Amino acid sequence: MIKIALTGGIGTGKTYLSRHFIQMGIPVFYADDEAKKLYSDPDFLDVMRAEFPDAGLWTPNGELDFAELKQSCSEKPFLDRLSALVHPFVMRQFNKWSEKQGVTAVIMESAIIFEYGLEDNFDKIIVADAPESLRVRRIKSRNPELSESQILARMSQQMPQSEKCSRADMVICTGETYKAKISDESSR
Repeated sequence: MIKIALTGGIGTGKTYLSRHFIQMGIPVFYADDEAKKLYSDPDFLDVMRAEFPDAGLWTPNGELDFAELKQSCSEKPFLDRLSALVHPFVMRQFNKWSEKQGVTAVIMESAIIFEYGLEDNFDKIIVADAPESLRVRRIKSRNPELSESQILARMSQQMPQSEKCSRADMVICTGETYKAKISDESSR
């Protein structure tokens, strides 16, 4: 089975492309959705409690305080520690899910494949790309409460699109006209 990662920065069209892959018969695993499910998984919560026993994340009755979690995630050291817990769980779920699909190729959609060194888990990596101005318009349409400067600030916190594209096996531009570029040098 071929395992493909579909990645790209915010507003590049990953979800749009994933719908096309599903229509072509290639199942797509949404890493963000699976990561959110972890916060109701007792096994994962036990791991979190062990890693963050005194971080103020827990209510008096032992439940996860989501407002405090969101606040803590704004601090990069905390986010990196949490991500180190989340990614192995999500990758295990992806692998279990993949085995059940009964197809020759599967895709994981995730914005942070390169940022957390997950690329070695995949046979090929596709990067969704779009011009910055289009990305800003897309994000603004989904999140009208965000200003352009807030959107650009979020984008600047991500790995540059140019770096993601240079590391991809294929880049699909989701701009006004769609283009695909296959890397001449495939390192996988």
